[in-house]
Amino acid sequence: MNPTLILSIIAVYFALLFGVAYLTTRKVDNQSFYNGNRRSPWYIIAFAMLSTSISGVTFVSVPGMVMNSGFAYMQMVFGFVLGYIAVATILLPIYYKMNLTTIYTYLKSRFGMSSYKTGASFFLLSRTLGSAFRLYIVAIVLQKAVFDAWNIPFIVTVSITILLIFLYTQKGGIKTVIWTDTIQGVIFLGAIVLCLFQVMNALDLDFSGLFRTVVDSDMSYVYVGDVSHNRFFWKQFLAGIFTVIVMTGLDQDQMQKNLACKSLKDAQKNMFTYGFLFVPVNLLFLSFGVLLVIFAQQAGLNPFELKGDELFPTLATQINPISGELYLGSFVAILFILGIISAAYSSADSALTALTTSFTVDILGVKNDDPKLIKKRTWVHVGVSLVLIFVIVLFHLINNDSVINSIYTIAGYTYGPLLGLFAFGLFTKYAIKDRFIPIIAILSPILSYVLNTYVFDFGFSILIVNGALCFLGLWLIRKS
Repeated sequence: MNPTLILSIIAVYFALLFGVAYLTTRKVDNQSFYNGNRRSPWYIIAFAMLSTSISGVTFVSVPGMVMNSGFAYMQMVFGFVLGYIAVATILLPIYYKMNLTTIYTYLKSRFGMSSYKTGASFFLLSRTLGSAFRLYIVAIVLQKAVFDAWNIPFIVTVSITILLIFLYTQKGGIKTVIWTDTIQGVIFLGAIVLCLFQVMNALDLDFSGLFRTVVDSDMSYVYVGDVSHNRFFWKQFLAGIFTVIVMTGLDQDQMQKNLACKSLKDAQKNMFTYGFLFVPVNLLFLSFGVLLVIFAQQAGLNPFELKGDELFPTLATQINPISGELYLGSFVAILFILGIISAAYSSADSALTALTTSFTVDILGVKNDDPKLIKKRTWVHVGVSLVLIFVIVLFHLINNDSVINSIYTIAGYTYGPLLGLFAFGLFTKYAIKDRFIPIIAILSPILSYVLNTYVFDFGFSILIVNGALCFLGLWLIRKS
């Protein structure tokens, strides 16, 4: 595909985002950056949160997952739904009652300063790694589609990617992000639906044919009953519940949007809507993956020789050596570029805002009445951007796995201490020896890794084991 055409598409796309940023930052203050002054409609936030959760990882990795694990990912998605119900009914009432700016302030009031700083630090680590992995997807696609042709180094591609996010989020923060994410969600969901229609047309399928093709495929299985398999149903289902609790309910990125709702009732409506939408959206992506595999085989390409992350990008942007044309045509290539950029940026812009908020408020302790607040926050925004660039480039050097697997694996180890801390705070009345919290929070993921490596493969449910070990550690340092 013509690199100049791709850059033109990207230029128009970002002109739209900067236009939205301009409209949402004409009357902003510090609370606009942190919580949008709590005036955002719940249905807009629901769609913005869905956009953030989908990201470029879902857009690229989920369709390719069908080659190795069929529809087994849906076992985890069903767990997601229960997780969202738990967040809406247990965590949101606490956050709204305490009128929090960052959710880790709860740990300060419940246990003490060490717990507060430890919780915020683990969020910063978790979200930085997760966001870097998500941005890696769009950066590598842009590198292959555009910048390799001009011999531009990967680090320059990444830097440009982060710079654009920085520019349209640095003033308006969450007030801007809610609206840009909503627009980006419309773009990438529209792109995947149009791509699905194009592949259906190429395979000469109508809707009933689509349904039969997917159901009759060997890749349409959902349930995995082998307890030793890392996709075993209960491993996936329970991991889905607790993954949502920590990656949404205990994550400043997602909760910062939720706290922008006008009331607790609106925030709960947002959470229920957002949670249930996950089922049809992921079914759409997995069904699309089945069609891509079938199309690839008919086009003379062996899809099983590719990594899962390479299936959709290859068919969307590469030339078929037999026909000498793009596998799926120029229209799908354009849709793919638009879709992956909008999916990746909708996740990354809110992450950058949340990381800036947490570091400024939780780590530096900057108050709203600080006369240098805006200046300090801007420098934090710059610093977080530079860290993301470093981590993305590092991941590019070492990655040898599906990105979505990497994200959930890292989340299992880095979010586990947060799960243990919040669970102990919510479900016990004990005080703890606060100064020992950092030791417990570091030991629990280390012990989890040892157990997972040498005793039993817990798969994504290592998150539960990690949280349980942290909970046990807190029990041992409780005060009478």
